[in-house]
Amino acid sequence: MTLNNINTERANLNSYGSGSYLASDVTVLLDIVEKDAVADVPVNQKEALIQSGQRHYSDMLTLEQAPSAMHEQLYTQALAQGAIRAATDIADLAYTLHHVFQKDVNDEHPLLLVSLVRAGLPIGVLLQRALADSSNNYALPSVHYGISIIRDRGLDPLALQMLLEAYPNSPIVFVDGWTGKGAIYQELARSLEVFSDPDHCNFANIFHQGAGVIPLLTLADPAGVAWLAASEEDWLIPSGLLNSTVSGLISRSLYSEPQSGLHRSVFYDNLVEADHSLAFVDHIDATRRNLTKAPQCLPMFKQPRYQTADLIDKLAAEYDITNRNRIKPTIAEATRAILRRDPERILLATANHPDTILLRHLCAQRNITMSVLGDKILPYQAITLIKQRTKDH
Repeated sequence: MTLNNINTERANLNSYGSGSYLASDVTVLLDIVEKDAVADVPVNQKEALIQSGQRHYSDMLTLEQAPSAMHEQLYTQALAQGAIRAATDIADLAYTLHHVFQKDVNDEHPLLLVSLVRAGLPIGVLLQRALADSSNNYALPSVHYGISIIRDRGLDPLALQMLLEAYPNSPIVFVDGWTGKGAIYQELARSLEVFSDPDHCNFANIFHQGAGVIPLLTLADPAGVAWLAASEEDWLIPSGLLNSTVSGLISRSLYSEPQSGLHRSVFYDNLVEADHSLAFVDHIDATRRNLTKAPQCLPMFKQPRYQTADLIDKLAAEYDITNRNRIKPTIAEATRAILRRDPERILLATANHPDTILLRHLCAQRNITMSVLGDKILPYQAITLIKQRTKDH
């Protein structure tokens, strides 16, 4: 491909939107559709359709409402409590990426940060800002895009192909917020198998850390599957407490067949007044720039460790769950499941852990059973079990 063709491809990519982020923060490769074009499926109905196998979760959407005043207050507390940690983690991740890629990228062939929509978006924006910050010792040429990944259906192949054509000589790092059971890692690995032949023209874009190494970066990696993560702890990542209002006002992605175009998403223009997306990244980014502690190089892992797989198996056996999709571990996933799904009970490591205040508040509000299991569920602080609506598939 000629340089003119590559520049044309890049210009075409930049015609896509950025949600409520700045154009310099990210380009989101999604087909944004009107809310009116999407059926608003109530949670109970959606749950029954998913568990009966009649519909896939990515074919339906329960339209989001603005967070309650209590929810907003708890998010604000989490941001105050976790800003320095999040900023330090971003600095360490950026420093490590600089260490790994400084000899391989330049302005013409930048590092390609590809955030998995949508939990990866705030983390990817923060990394993009950190790498673009010439005042530190870890600046690196990079560009940032967001693309959809859907459990059982994979990474949006059309979006990935568009990026590979526009940046044929750039290494790709996939960015997510956290890992739960490792399901998205496995989905990512399956989607990238097509590039695994060393003779494939895009092998080096993806397998730059070695054959079989999936370049997934996360802020937190309790499941032990990421190539690079700031920690393996389950902690209260502030962006994990909100949905679209901290992710560029973009909905969870909806599946489209590849021949029909990109995966779809709704832009919640009705939630603009409740949007924290830019304020969140501005706050963490400013905190990062004011850090006095020098960044450190983080460990990297060639292969997943799946360190919580046995725990998930034990919980599935104990609660008679054959469909692992009903188990939602980590504070973020457990909280989101209460807001978006139909939970049966919540498992907690500690009765009064400060990181689970919102979770416990929501449980009390909806009269959901909470079980305190102590070390039994560590490293997770919280796990939501989704109510069984029909026989597990």
